[in-house]
Amino acid sequence: MSVTIAVAGKGGVGKTTLCGLLIQYLCETGRRPVLAVDADANSNLNEVLGVDVDMTLGEIREEVARAETSKDNPIPASMSKSDYMEIMFNRCLVEDDDFDMLVMGRTQGKGCYCFVNGLLQTQLQKLTPNYPYVVVDNEAGMEHISRGILPKVNILLLISDCSRRGVQAVGRIAALAKECGLNPDTVGLIINRAPDGKVNEGTMEEVRNQGLELIGVVPHSTEVYEYDCEGKPTVELPADSPVKLALHDIIDKLKL
Repeated sequence: MSVTIAVAGKGGVGKTTLCGLLIQYLCETGRRPVLAVDADANSNLNEVLGVDVDMTLGEIREEVARAETSKDNPIPASMSKSDYMEIMFNRCLVEDDDFDMLVMGRTQGKGCYCFVNGLLQTQLQKLTPNYPYVVVDNEAGMEHISRGILPKVNILLLISDCSRRGVQAVGRIAALAKECGLNPDTVGLIINRAPDGKVNEGTMEEVRNQGLELIGVVPHSTEVYEYDCEGKPTVELPADSPVKLALHDIIDKLKL
């Protein structure tokens, strides 16, 4: 049975950074292979993990759309469009030593992401049984939950900064997940970028108001900021980084 961990929260709270460090820790502690899923149209989980992505699901969609209207159709005459797309899907899967990665990406220009969301949902249903752990970095907000794109979620990690507004935002995500029947076994709040690793009492009051379970606090780190500015993968932080140690403690408490 696969364990699916979904990471959600509003934009700019460090979801992707913590998601990458979570994937790294699962791999380092022998819980591999992990399927890392970047379900954000504005994808950058690969940068946190330090891997290159050659193709996304959104780019496949665009290539097939062009093939249908182009004189130079890349799809062989003897091959159906669905078979051709399946071959391209295999190219989408980035293979690393300890994890594989699937990136949703985006379509070009105007239009909604409905088709790409559908591709992601189909690929997740197909791939999830092949991995003991699946970690999904969701886009900011609530769309993937409201659209029912995610498969069965075992653990929903809600990431917030240390502000009341951030906690209110993840409270709404938790409520929507319940309304949509997501029914994860565990829903836990992680407060990220807390000064000195401490949460203000006003923010804690909002945590209680929202009925959320605070499972851990990750301290603010100038080192993470510097790594980002220098374009260095966050997973290359030293082993004794306070951010890594705090997240590892949280994961250990989850008893994955």
